[in-house]
Amino acid sequence: MTRQPRLARIARTLVVEPGVAPGASLAIARRSQGRWQLELGAAGFLDRRRLAPATTATPYDLASVTKPVFAMTLARLRARGVLGFDDRLGEHLPEAAGTPSEDLPLDLLLSHRGGLEAHVRLFDPLSAAAPFDRRLALRAACRARRREALGPAPDGGHAPVYSDLGYLLLGAVVERVTGKPLDQVIAEEVTMPLGLALRSARQAWAHERRFATDVAPTELVPWRGGVVTGVVHDENAWAISGHGAAGHAGLFGTAEALARFGCAVLDVLSGAAPDYLAREHATQLVRERPGSTLRAGFDGVSGPNSAAGAVGPGSFGHLGFTGTSLWCDPDAGTVTVILTNRVHPTRDHIAIRAARPLVQNALLSLPAHGD
Repeated sequence: MTRQPRLARIARTLVVEPGVAPGASLAIARRSQGRWQLELGAAGFLDRRRLAPATTATPYDLASVTKPVFAMTLARLRARGVLGFDDRLGEHLPEAAGTPSEDLPLDLLLSHRGGLEAHVRLFDPLSAAAPFDRRLALRAACRARRREALGPAPDGGHAPVYSDLGYLLLGAVVERVTGKPLDQVIAEEVTMPLGLALRSARQAWAHERRFATDVAPTELVPWRGGVVTGVVHDENAWAISGHGAAGHAGLFGTAEALARFGCAVLDVLSGAAPDYLAREHATQLVRERPGSTLRAGFDGVSGPNSAAGAVGPGSFGHLGFTGTSLWCDPDAGTVTVILTNRVHPTRDHIAIRAARPLVQNALLSLPAHGD
């Protein structure tokens, strides 16, 4: 592993100096002769006050980049027969009984083809300082079907619409079938076996003595008490899981840890890690599906204007609302990671949209060390 100033320069010139985010931490991994070479770099500060620098050790709220890690958790559970992707939601989740989603196969929720609305504000009672009922929130998510997608799902599912709700429900399913909190299951199935420092807030507070001061803050949210720091930014994840993890958000981590996760995914797909997971189980997650680039826990490249930049057409990854991304290119043998807290101090700051492909292309254009 190398920590060279060239990634820091990319972070500084394309993220920090243009005001895209207070700070950024970047990683690129390349597979060469069966081994991974990892390079890291960071620039900027944790927040707009510029009191503490962002470093390669800074943990960021990964937001929806939690989804690929959760999908790998599901793949491991499926491989052992704990659950099946063809199982119906109602088989495992009592809250689904009598709702339009009761008979949905889990695979359709995982691939955003369950007919669910893109978003529902399940957290609203909390924003009004009212009691929150987790069971009622899960039932509301099960009922949140789009008008054109109320009937039985056709083969291949309903028209794909990106939705966190399916993942939120799948996270509840995993908790029911295992009898454990979701963040514990993710740790047992993914992060501990692979040696990755990707953790929920609860786990980070327990394992990292300086987490409270080292973590990058996210948004200023008055009804949540000010700047959200060391607590998941996503309101539905916070309402459903508190300091734990939900299926769609809740993990924190460094660029190095997330890059190593991407490397592990490519190793599994290449057949290089059969003791961890057989290739066919990971293939189910990343295979292309009709109707959109959305896969199962991952997304594909949407075209020449993709946020992934100039990655190969067979690449897959995910974006996170807080300003994060992971992209894996199995053909080139590369993994790229961008971590920022672009939502600090407000989610209305959207310069990250233009910056992502620029940073991606800058990372991908770097020659490998030794070339």
